[in-house]
Amino acid sequence: MERVDVIVIGAGVVGLACARALALAGRDVLVLEAASAFGTGVSSRNSEVIHAGLYYPNGSLKARHCVAGKRMLTDYCVSRGIPFRQCGKLLVATEDTQLGEIQKLLANAAGNGVDDLTLIDGGAARAMEPALRCKAALLSPSSGIIDSHRYMLSLLGDLENAGGMAVFNTTVTGGRIDGDDGVIITTQAADALRARLVINCAALGAQAIAHAIAGFPAEHVPALHYARGVYFSISAKSPFSHLIYPLPEAAGLGVHLTIDMGGQAKFGPDVEWIATPSYEIDTSRAKGFYAEIGKYWPGIVHHELQPAYAGIRPKISAPGEPAADFYIAGHETHGVRGVINLFGIESPGLTASLSIAEMVKNLAAAA
Repeated sequence: MERVDVIVIGAGVVGLACARALALAGRDVLVLEAASAFGTGVSSRNSEVIHAGLYYPNGSLKARHCVAGKRMLTDYCVSRGIPFRQCGKLLVATEDTQLGEIQKLLANAAGNGVDDLTLIDGGAARAMEPALRCKAALLSPSSGIIDSHRYMLSLLGDLENAGGMAVFNTTVTGGRIDGDDGVIITTQAADALRARLVINCAALGAQAIAHAIAGFPAEHVPALHYARGVYFSISAKSPFSHLIYPLPEAAGLGVHLTIDMGGQAKFGPDVEWIATPSYEIDTSRAKGFYAEIGKYWPGIVHHELQPAYAGIRPKISAPGEPAADFYIAGHETHGVRGVINLFGIESPGLTASLSIAEMVKNLAAAA
């Protein structure tokens, strides 16, 4: 049986960031990915936004890693020449009844250490974005967008340059805790690997993998809930130069307008709770998009929404429950040495990826 120092399961953005951090720390790292390429799941089906940290509860992992991760990510992009743009974001209140909520978000952001926000009235917002309709807005100048594929490609390059390796088309089927000798991992090819440490970064598959490792306590595996979000686009040039966000809703950040690196506008995601993973787009959902977008951009009535793509959030909170924090746990939480699990890594996981990787590196040092 081949022995490996560290196995990272999942080559999404967080898995690659964790693998890179561990390899740069001198660990021998092997990444196992079921798909034929990196970042084909959750990491390729989001808004590609660099978040500032406005929304998340003070002191939460999401808040801490988002704020720290934004600084780390922008510095990394500058140093590596990765395309990104701090185009800024306007979070808008479209009704007078929402002005209190926007004040709460301003206070919450300050509690997270976000100190570059400006509260502006509707007139000032329209001076910046003439097509916008709102009563007031929070301007977040350091929010932006990133070429997430180029970012992940760079993380993979760093991993390989540090001596690590990623293997694709390799599905982890199970394993077992093997006492002080580490963890045995099996794959679809019936290969078995013994690792000192396993980092479970499998996103939508993380819970299934944890349950499939014999000897790992099931009570430390939170339930998984699928929240699908679809995106629509328009063929015309984006009517806005900033990202435009409504106030957040129960399970997401509302149907917002984002811009890709090519200047194309896209809208979404919405929230649809589903029983099993599916990326199918129900085009009838566009009706709801017109209504939501029209609250801040009345001009949507002159454009036709076209289906773009869908993503699935790996939720560990059920419908109707408060949004859960990231769940990142090593042996000090679940009592099993040699396993670190990452559950519920949804937005702002892209922004937070380098900061999450530092946390995992520190947990690994104590494993």
